[in-house]
Amino acid sequence: MLLAAGAGAGLATAFNAPMAGAVFVLEELVRRFELRIAVAALGASAMGIAAARVFLGDAPDFHVDALAYPSTEARPLFFVLGAVAGLAATAYNRALLGAIAAAERLDRLSVELRAGLVGAAVGTLAWFAPSMVGGGDAITQRSLAGAETLSVLPLVFLLRFGLGTVSYAAGTPGGLFAPMLALGAQLGLFLGLLCRLAFPDLDIQAEGFAVVGMAAFFTGVVRAPLTGIVLVTEMTANVTMLLPMLVACFAAMLVPTLLRNAPIYESLRELRGERVLQQQTQKK
Repeated sequence: MLLAAGAGAGLATAFNAPMAGAVFVLEELVRRFELRIAVAALGASAMGIAAARVFLGDAPDFHVDALAYPSTEARPLFFVLGAVAGLAATAYNRALLGAIAAAERLDRLSVELRAGLVGAAVGTLAWFAPSMVGGGDAITQRSLAGAETLSVLPLVFLLRFGLGTVSYAAGTPGGLFAPMLALGAQLGLFLGLLCRLAFPDLDIQAEGFAVVGMAAFFTGVVRAPLTGIVLVTEMTANVTMLLPMLVACFAAMLVPTLLRNAPIYESLRELRGERVLQQQTQKK
């Protein structure tokens, strides 16, 4: 119960999203609704976010301009966005596991050396393009503001896609949430700009697609739609895109399931279990 409460409070304070912290604990960590755990997670999240806001203020993590409710004709486009996000999430999961497997094959090198090589490569990139590295919050904010161009977005997306998988495989402390949100925002903005060009009569706001893309890509990777929707809603303080997020997250869940791609945390748990089993076998 304390583990669940700590996880919920950590997520809540890291992303300024108290409800998402508690929902993530129930939806992904324990995978059941248990009253004691729910109360502990909600209480810890509330206390954690109250303490954090004393120092950080009450503003949401990301600023999003006012968005209009999408028209009825534009809503099917969010299903397409979710399906594309599901395909991208499947590729991301496979790339992440492939990067981890490739790093493990370099067992002749120490873990410290492998991490150092990855850090040196990312540091070199940071010297020439500092805006491309880091957790991705600045990139997410630019996407939500519609500040990226249609020609640049695919290159930045592919670069961040590769950086995220390689950096996680380095084995140093780090997470997946912030990089996933950045990729989702970029993917959503790209498709939003394409749809605006293809359907000029629908008055499409590409920034709304960026908001929905964050939730859809997160859902496709983690398979936790409630957490994704609540997390993005709290981080952007935007509720007008709730219905499009539901549609997109449905498609983002459906596509990886049909492709029989396991959620990333489930795959990582199985991978860690295999490592423990191998270590025990080697000791025997």
